Amino acid sequence: MHLTKRQKEIFDFVRSYIERDGYAPSLEEIGAQFGLSSVATVHKHVQNLVEKGLLRKAWNRSRSIELVVEEPASAVSIPLLGAVAAGQPIEAVSTPDSVQVPADIVANKECYALRVEGDSMVDDHILDGDLVVLESRKLPHNGETVVALVRHEDVTLKRFYHDGPIVRLVPANSALQPMEFPAEDIEVQGVVVGLLRHY
Repeated sequence: MHLTKRQKEIFDFVRSYIERDGYAPSLEEIGAQFGLSSVATVHKHVQNLVEKGLLRKAWNRSRSIELVVEEPASAVSIPLLGAVAAGQPIEAVSTPDSVQVPADIVANKECYALRVEGDSMVDDHILDGDLVVLESRKLPHNGETVVALVRHEDVTLKRFYHDGPIVRLVPANSALQPMEFPAEDIEVQGVVVGLLRHY
């Protein structure tokens, strides 16, 4: 499920507020937290989270936001194949292991996991130490986040854009620049379909 950066921030704030105080923040408190002066704007963000099945809201009642608690999903084991750089390409390293992931992430796809090293994807909430779950797929759509093998020796985690003879690998970090390569120098090894994080 794709959340905008603001939706993710609001969802995390609501969840931590409820865990701390036992009841939900008001729309005004959410707005104050994020510098949003319009309650209508906050309401729209909350409604988007309701439509995505993460929150529930009773109308005409204050502090009526609730987290939607789902039954724990069954887990499946997939290969953990080492690390991938979310930064400059690093040498591909394979250290086969396995990791349990929710079955709904994998569905019927052939998947594996890699541990993230670096900070080039932080604006997509992919952090150093996270595990990314990848579908073994060679043909991504433009804008998808992929693990790419560069010149048959280095791997990197980036957003993928194919434009004629050129492939751009774009970081999700405003401090870093996109990288461009001839298309024949890039082999996509997987497309990100999930993320696992330990606190």
